[in-house]
Amino acid sequence: MGINSSQQIEYRRFRLTIAYDGTSYSGWQVQPNGLAVQQVIEESIERIGGERVKLHGSGRTDRGVHAAGQVAHADLPARIPARGWQQALNAILPPDIRIMKVVITKDDFHARKSAVSKEYRYFIWNASVIPPHRRLYALHVPDMLDVHAMRDAAQRLTGKHDFAAFTANPNRVVESTVRTVFSLDVRQRASEVVMVVKGDGFLYKMVRSLAGYVIRVGQGRLPPESAEAILASRKRTARVETAPPHGLFLWRVSY
Repeated sequence: MGINSSQQIEYRRFRLTIAYDGTSYSGWQVQPNGLAVQQVIEESIERIGGERVKLHGSGRTDRGVHAAGQVAHADLPARIPARGWQQALNAILPPDIRIMKVVITKDDFHARKSAVSKEYRYFIWNASVIPPHRRLYALHVPDMLDVHAMRDAAQRLTGKHDFAAFTANPNRVVESTVRTVFSLDVRQRASEVVMVVKGDGFLYKMVRSLAGYVIRVGQGRLPPESAEAILASRKRTARVETAPPHGLFLWRVSY
């Protein structure tokens, strides 16, 4: 990546794949009120390398949202190899954050700008009782869901659309609310129902809004064909609910 002439330290760009349990965190991004995952990792890097380094993530996750495959990059001292960074970070990070993989990458790699797609998964436990060990990682829906109707609605939401009706106000400027959803599937295995969505990018709370809508369809509160009208309206209404954060995982980022 380069050499710091004053200290003669060589830097390289490292790519980190990160998993975390978001229950205790205010989200991924550093913020003034609350402890963020990014902050904890940056502070750990500083403890190891001796200086504060900016960590760039592939995207934000909200308070209480989890990740199996968040990706971030940072320019770190090259004297520590990739495997060394992984081992050192995992030795001091809290047990709800883990660095799953570290590799040296190209100097122009950017965790967010270089991404071509992201995959999120929303987990639902569809049974009268949810096992305690699943309660923080799946939304409990005790009444039987119509998974066939959920799949029907999901298919109507794939493709390139204006998803303004499926986002919340992020309190920042958004150039466009048009996104492409490559696939949106609803899978069932026994009591577990999972919404799997892959797209070129997602708006603020868009995935949780898609999940909330699909769940309402599964409950019989909305017909699957309402998807087209909601998209066309380009307005957020009570028909689209934001599903709780704890069922959501950032699953994979592709480059």
